[in-house]
Amino acid sequence: MKRNSEVVQDDEGKRIVVIHNIQFKGRQNIDWDSVENYIRRYIGQFVEIMDTGDIVYLGKDLADEYSGSKYTEKLKGGFAKAKANAAQGLPEMIRIATNLRKQKNLAKKHCFDARYGWYRCDTRFALPVYAEEGRVGRYNVYRAELIIRHAADHKLYLYDIINIKKETSTPLEQ
Repeated sequence: MKRNSEVVQDDEGKRIVVIHNIQFKGRQNIDWDSVENYIRRYIGQFVEIMDTGDIVYLGKDLADEYSGSKYTEKLKGGFAKAKANAAQGLPEMIRIATNLRKQKNLAKKHCFDARYGWYRCDTRFALPVYAEEGRVGRYNVYRAELIIRHAADHKLYLYDIINIKKETSTPLEQ
């Protein structure tokens, strides 16, 4: 599958996933069914986190959770658009994840699917901002947390992306 994203380093040497075009347009009424269908292409893949060597699987529950979570339902405007388009760089976002930390399972409904708890880690991605005539003028940079469940089969599975924040630092220039 041809990738629409790549890992680069910013001016401070930090890794960032640059997503080269906007697949899911508009700030209102994101078609989350289309996002869910897009994510389904990743099912069965796995990615190694560069900093830790941990393997994270992309399981069959990812698409539904990513597009239908409580966090996603609350998103509006530019942050909804950012999450929808971040789907294009999920494998790369896992690969560059940092600050992996364990978290206990706090909800009884996850006692089976996250039997050994949860992990959170940080990642960054950039989305294009178009200038005149449809050319990319610059990239807005976002940071986010990856939610990873530690399942009963002892594997780690990407579950969702939350806490998306736009960085106020200088955006990446084209």
